[in-house]
Amino acid sequence: MEKPGSFGGSSSEDAGTSLLLPVHRDDATTTASSRLRALLAHKYPAIASGPVACAAICALVDLGGAHGAAPRNMLGVLAWVFLWWATDAVPLAVASMAPLFLFPAFGISSADAVAKAYMDDVIALVLGSFILALAIERYHIHRRLALKITLRFCGDPVRPSLLLLGITGTTAFVSMWIHNTACTLMMMPVATGILQRFPRGGAGQEEEEQEVRRFSKAVVLGVVYASAVGGMATLTGTGVNIILVGMWSAYFPEKEPITFSSWMSFGLPMALVMFLALWVTLCFMYCSNNTGKALSAYLDGTHLRRELSLLGPMAFAEKMVLAVFGGLIVLWMTRNLTDDIPGWGVLFHNQVGDGTVTVSAQDNHKVAEPQYYGGANKSLATQIMMATLLFIIPSGKKEGEKLMDWNKCRKLQWNIVLLLGAGFAIADGFRTSGLTGILSDGLRFLEGAPTLVIVPVACVFSGVITEFMSDDSTTTLVLPLFAELAKSIEVHPALLMISGAIGAQLSYLFPTGSPSNVVGFSTGHITIKDLVATGLPLKVVGVTALTVLLPTLGSVIFGMDNKS
Repeated sequence: MEKPGSFGGSSSEDAGTSLLLPVHRDDATTTASSRLRALLAHKYPAIASGPVACAAICALVDLGGAHGAAPRNMLGVLAWVFLWWATDAVPLAVASMAPLFLFPAFGISSADAVAKAYMDDVIALVLGSFILALAIERYHIHRRLALKITLRFCGDPVRPSLLLLGITGTTAFVSMWIHNTACTLMMMPVATGILQRFPRGGAGQEEEEQEVRRFSKAVVLGVVYASAVGGMATLTGTGVNIILVGMWSAYFPEKEPITFSSWMSFGLPMALVMFLALWVTLCFMYCSNNTGKALSAYLDGTHLRRELSLLGPMAFAEKMVLAVFGGLIVLWMTRNLTDDIPGWGVLFHNQVGDGTVTVSAQDNHKVAEPQYYGGANKSLATQIMMATLLFIIPSGKKEGEKLMDWNKCRKLQWNIVLLLGAGFAIADGFRTSGLTGILSDGLRFLEGAPTLVIVPVACVFSGVITEFMSDDSTTTLVLPLFAELAKSIEVHPALLMISGAIGAQLSYLFPTGSPSNVVGFSTGHITIKDLVATGLPLKVVGVTALTVLLPTLGSVIFGMDNKS
C-alpha cells in the first residue's frame, strides 16, 4: 500500500500534485496584470508621485523674485511631502522626516536649521501632554469620566445625536479655558473610553458594525474639532490668539489693545456658530436612523451604572494624577493675570515660558520677523514640570512604585512628534526661501477692495497655509505679512490680522494642521479622507461666519473704520 502523497497515489492525488506544477502561458495580458498588481502592492506609483510632482514644479514653475530658485524649490518640496502624506506612500514618520534631506538638497536651508525645527518647544509641550494622557489612561480615569458622560447624555433609548452633543459640548467648554491641544489630549482618552465598548470588527451584523464604526469616527472628529472651536472663543484657548495679541501690540501700539473681554465678545459668537455647524455636520454625516439601534447593545444604562459602581471609589493614584492635571490647569491660567495684577510667573522673572512676542526692527521693505522667547506656547515649562512629578509621586499601590515609569512611556507616538517637526520645518522653509514674500506680493490686489472681499480672501489665504503646518506656525508666518499689508493698502489692520488668525485656526483638513488633529489621527479611528470630508464644510462655514461677523460685530468691538 502506497503512502499518501507518494507519486503512485490515486488520480485525485495526481490532480492535487499537478496543481503544484508551474503553468506556462504565453499570455502577455496576464503578465502585465501581475506586474501592475505588484507595483500597486509596493505603492511605487504613490512613491513616485512625490518626486515627479517636485521635478515638474522645479522645471515648469517660474516665481521670479530676488530669491532665485529657492521659492520654487520650496514649492516643489512641499508638493513632494504633501503627496507622500496624502497617499500614505511611505510610513507617516518616514514622510515627515523627508524635509531633513530635501531642504538641504534643494538649497532651502541647512541641515542644522531643519533639525532644530524637529525639537521646537511646542513639541516638548506635546511630549509632556502625551505623558499626562498615558497616566490618565493607566489608572482608567478616562473610563470613569467616559461612563459618567455616557450615562448623562446617551438617553434611553440611545440618542446618538445627544451623546455627540454631550461629548463635543464638554470638550468645547474645557477648551475655552485651557490650551486646545491639552484639551484634546485630556478628552481623547474619555472619547476612546466610550469607544472601547464598541467592537472594531469580527462580531455582530455587518450593517451594525458599519454604523458603530461611523459613530466612532464622529466621536473622535467631534473631540478634535470641538477643542479647536472652543479655543477660538477666548485668548487662553489657543496659542494663535495669544500670538495675535502680542503682534497687535507690537505693530500697532497706538491702537486699543485686544483684551480678554473684547476678544471673547467677538470670539464666543464665532465659536457658537462653528459649534452648531460642527454638531449638525457630525449628525448628518455619521448618524442615521439605525445608529441608535446599533449602539443600544453596548450602551445599556443598567450595565453602564453597574460598571461605574464596580470601579469603586477613586484610589490614591487616581486622585494624585487628577491633582497634577488640575494643578497644571491652574498654573496655566494664573501665570499672568492682568497688566496690573501679576501672576506667579513674576517670581521667576517671567522666564518659565510665555507667548511673549518681540519684533526685530528692519527696514521698511522687509516684513518684521517675530521672535519668541520661551516659545510660542506659554505652557511649556509648567507642562514638563508637572509631567516630571508623575515620576516622583508614589502610586500608593506597591512599595517604591511611582505614578508613572518610563516603560509605560514606550507607547508615546513618536511618529506624531516627527509629523509636528515637519510642520515647523515647513514653516521655517517658507520664511527662509522667500516664498512668504512672494505670497504677500500676490495679495496687493486687495488695495481698494471692499471689506466683503478682504476678509474672506485673508481668511482663505491663512486657511490654506495652515493645512500644511501647525496653526501657531501659520500665525507667526502670516500676521507680519498682514500687518505690513494693512499699512501699505491703508485698511484697518484688524480686518487682515483677525482674519488671518481665525483662518489659521480653521486647520481641519490634514493632520499637520494642528497637534489636535494629530492626536485624533493617532487613535486609528479616522483617516485623512475623514478629516477632509468633515473639515471642508466646517471650513466653508468658518469663512462665511467671519465674513459676516467681523465687519459687523467686529467693527463695534475693535473700533474699525476700515482705515488704518
